[in-house]
Amino acid sequence: MMNTNNNPFRVARYLMGAAELKQLPPDEGIEVALAGRSNAGKSTALNAITEQKSLAKTSKTPGRTQLINLFRLDDDCRLTDLPGYGFAKVSKSVKEKWQTTLSHYLQQRKCLQALVVFMDIRHPMKETDKQIINWAVSAEIPTHVVLSKADKLKSGARKAAHLAANKHLARISPDITSQVFSATQKIGIEELIEQLKIWYGFEGDE
Repeated sequence: MMNTNNNPFRVARYLMGAAELKQLPPDEGIEVALAGRSNAGKSTALNAITEQKSLAKTSKTPGRTQLINLFRLDDDCRLTDLPGYGFAKVSKSVKEKWQTTLSHYLQQRKCLQALVVFMDIRHPMKETDKQIINWAVSAEIPTHVVLSKADKLKSGARKAAHLAANKHLARISPDITSQVFSATQKIGIEELIEQLKIWYGFEGDE
């Protein structure tokens, strides 16, 4: 399909932002969605895996991004950056709208191939994280959990946090995979890229 020096995500380009599901492109091809609590490091990770410094806008103000942002890989493949969730300072009505949009996207989008859920390794498995994972599992969507900001913990604490998270995830579904990640220290970037390549069918392109 495509081969860009073993990283097909370098070609990612911003396609559009959608405030509502009806504004999304036709429900065809392959989409992999990135989700996570506000300030979980999702935008930083997206920039890292695409090797672009500002493809996804990072913000020190959690909850700022309220659109579903799509990035084009080729004519058939897109990366979907879902709105950050779980930020306390947004209004209740905004929270409810996000929840409805997220649940409908996960349960109704037929071209959705898989979901990546980002969690700050220091504060994983919040109720909103469990909720979105449960939505994905109920819709039979393959799910991969990324424990971000791993550079904030020492090696022993990092391994313990990963083990504890896996125990929680196993209670939801034995099929959920996970990894630790740090864009700053370049931990787990290749692992995440390889997982994404499998879902898009890029793994045999080298």
